[in-house]
Amino acid sequence: MQRKIARMSPRPELIEAPLSRDELGALYRSLCDDPLYANIPGKIELDTWGRLLMSPASNYHAALQSRLIQLLGVLGGQVFVECSVVTASGVFVADAAWASAEFIQAHGFETPYTAAPELCIAVVSPSNSVKELYEKRTAYLCAGAREMWIVYPESKRLEFYASRGRVEASAFPVELSTLFG
Repeated sequence: MQRKIARMSPRPELIEAPLSRDELGALYRSLCDDPLYANIPGKIELDTWGRLLMSPASNYHAALQSRLIQLLGVLGGQVFVECSVVTASGVFVADAAWASAEFIQAHGFETPYTAAPELCIAVVSPSNSVKELYEKRTAYLCAGAREMWIVYPESKRLEFYASRGRVEASAFPVELSTLFG
């Protein structure tokens, strides 16, 4: 607990090393329980140093998240909007995700997940950088996701990634032709 307090301190000289995955998970859970963060618009993520990363989302972004959830419903299992996952690069929140019944049986609804659900999806916002998207893609796949999708609202296109890199099509049988309306 002492280490968490040092991370939240505005004094940078107290930051000695990146947080462990366990420490990041504990810090994220404490933010979820803290009433001071209850009404912050957008999602909160953490970098490896425990610093808050915040991303406000547009209504079109939210609509795409909702459409993705509807389309993923054909897979059964559990679908998520804003699914938190602790990774080696920080706590990231997938805009949409899908988990099998087996994943839910193993992990329940722990917050944040200590392993990535089978499918993690990022809906790109204007503030996202190429570096950030690469980092999230790598983090989710290294944390156990079978695939990571990146949705580009402006150009109305999708990219699919697996552990072997970019793939032409998803292995998940989801009809995506209606995603962009």
